[in-house]
Amino acid sequence: MELRWITTEGVRGCDLAEIAELRARTDGFLWLDVPTWSDGAERLLAEVFGFHRMALAASRDRNHVPRVHVYPDHVFIVIHAPKIGTGGHVHYLELDQFIGEHFLITVHGPLNPAVPLEFALAQTQNVAERLSAGSLRPRSPFALTYAIVSTVARLEAELVADLARQVGLLEQRVMSAGDEEPQAFLSELFAARHELLTIKTMAAQGGEIYRRAIKLTLFAPPEDLDLLKDLLDQYERVASISQAQLDFLMGVTEFYRARTDTKMTIAAERLAVIAAVTLPITAISSVVGMNVIVNASTHWVILIILLVIMLIMSGILLRWTKRQGWW
Repeated sequence: MELRWITTEGVRGCDLAEIAELRARTDGFLWLDVPTWSDGAERLLAEVFGFHRMALAASRDRNHVPRVHVYPDHVFIVIHAPKIGTGGHVHYLELDQFIGEHFLITVHGPLNPAVPLEFALAQTQNVAERLSAGSLRPRSPFALTYAIVSTVARLEAELVADLARQVGLLEQRVMSAGDEEPQAFLSELFAARHELLTIKTMAAQGGEIYRRAIKLTLFAPPEDLDLLKDLLDQYERVASISQAQLDFLMGVTEFYRARTDTKMTIAAERLAVIAAVTLPITAISSVVGMNVIVNASTHWVILIILLVIMLIMSGILLRWTKRQGWW
């Protein structure tokens, strides 16, 4: 766990033993970052800060959707950041936040074993580096959480932009009518769709969480509520852009599927023509063939008559299918 004391003049790292003293001060605010949950972290948050057991349980366990719990002196918010995995899978990197008048506590939720811890810490580490460099001087815990969550929203926007580039390349391949292997190409299209849909879902759900936090958080001053409103606007923008890109991708996918289905329909019609042309030949040969062509004595006259009949019937069927426009 990393403890920092932040004022308008700067930031300094602190020992955990100072947390009770810092908790009583009002000339700044503390930021406690908990990379992984532990019994010690739970005791600290319960005894020093007195957080509700439901909020502590939500920090301990994995949350598959964002959450918001509003209390008289603080608000508890759960959000997710995306991490693109393999095969179109998107990992949910959970970030839990306790935001009070003089404290911000960030807890990084349980991770999939396939995701290294540094990916989960990327957003908070970025903000910590800006604090150390002096380029970020938050005046309140809400300003600090604004910086962290804005980094998450920017990450989502960057991923959408990258997926838009991939979708553009896929659209070029579709319009060029290249010889694509349908199953593999459709897998690429639907993998991109799944990634976009997941990011859009994260952004839309995050926006709803902040909408409710703005409505119910009564202890925050107007300038801090304005920061939450801006976060809501960022999430709504990402969700809207993601939805527009999803609509475009679905149009590309439907165009490709329609063209592939048309090719299959034409192929089926041609197979039907072949079957129709060969059907009378098959029928006649199966009925009388063995009685005409025999090892001891072949009936040549009858055989020739049958062959002529087969050719005439095939010609009539070919002409009829041509008039129908089947070939």
